[in-house]
Amino acid sequence: MPKSTVRKKKTYAPPPDVRATSAAASKKPSPMWVPALAVGLILFGIAWLVVFYLSEQAYPVASWKYWNLAVGFGAMVASLGILSRWR
Repeated sequence: MPKSTVRKKKTYAPPPDVRATSAAASKKPSPMWVPALAVGLILFGIAWLVVFYLSEQAYPVASWKYWNLAVGFGAMVASLGILSRWR
């Protein structure tokens, strides 16, 4: 039985005008304060929640009651938002 011919597929190459204006090539790396701020916010949020629970909801701000949870978790969510922009 005769053997069929094997076809070679061409590899994809973007058009030259797209290659020249690549978005990845024009982006610069983030400054060092971006990950430092994110780690700081995570540690701040965890510390806020730990103090709130260990003080039996008397500290950091007693009049805020359960809004202290929003401050702690909000700081951690804000750090995730910052880390999503990190390159």
